[in-house]
Amino acid sequence: MITRTTTAVSTAQFAADVQYYLTLSPRQLPSRYLYDDLGSALFDAICALPWYGITRAETRLLGAHARAIFAALPGFRTIIELGPGNGTKLATLVEGGRRPAERLDVRLIDISPSALDLAARSLDSLSGVQIFTYAAEYESGLVQAAADTTSGRALVLFLGSNIGNFDRPGAEEFLRGIRGNLRRGDALLMGADLVKAERDLLLAYDDPLGVTAAFNRNLLVRINRELGGTFDVDQFAHRAVWEPAASRVEMHLVSRIAQRVRITAMGQAGQGVDDVAEVVFAAGESIWTESSYKYTPDEIAANLERTGFRLLQQWIDREDGFALTLAEAA
Repeated sequence: MITRTTTAVSTAQFAADVQYYLTLSPRQLPSRYLYDDLGSALFDAICALPWYGITRAETRLLGAHARAIFAALPGFRTIIELGPGNGTKLATLVEGGRRPAERLDVRLIDISPSALDLAARSLDSLSGVQIFTYAAEYESGLVQAAADTTSGRALVLFLGSNIGNFDRPGAEEFLRGIRGNLRRGDALLMGADLVKAERDLLLAYDDPLGVTAAFNRNLLVRINRELGGTFDVDQFAHRAVWEPAASRVEMHLVSRIAQRVRITAMGQAGQGVDDVAEVVFAAGESIWTESSYKYTPDEIAANLERTGFRLLQQWIDREDGFALTLAEAA
């Protein structure tokens, strides 16, 4: 059975965010808006690329340690996943770790309704599993999903190295927010990509097939479609850079030429059209669309302990440099 709850971001909120972030220096756009229906499909394709090892590494760890994860949390009845993707990783965990007779509530949270539908369909065949979906941002969806969890311990999944989309202070704030919605004895299972060779990192975010570039530029396509933008997508190049001092990979969209872009929905925000609805780009100017911070195993453990968790177990995939960490709400 699948139950759906929708609290998705409105067009007005999307327009307000685009308006705000494009006026920053450097210009930015929030990475969460990369994941419309097409963006989610493109990201699934990225996960299958040979240069992007995160999904394969995490799936290997989940399959190998599913029983240990379930055994460490006796009495838990609910899994809440933030950003379930296509549902295969959660299916790997449930099929590998749950006893057949055990019933389980699964609560999936994602901003993309199409991603939720795909994940729910892939999990619907699991016996004894009741699925609830929340079309919402992580924070608001977790508040609702946690409130709907009325019995047994809960396990929150935050996989795919999504923690890497936050800067260091933001990651700690986000983890404290998760902890604030959990009861003592609930748990968090988090996947995080580890620092590795620069060449490997850049290939993962600028693949030779151009799939990641299409994923990045699709954000401009979305603005054109939903907000009345006039971005010439061909005039923006995808660029990935590694910033070792910050331990992050950055994705940018770089304007190939000097150009003006109008965004109709921004001009309807109650301010003057000329200074709100038009964005002027210099040749070579970029829009910073995503950051992916990389960690060491010790940094992951320290962050969790600082934000109200107690480390239970950590597993490392050496082949692709990835960590899966289980922690309990202290």
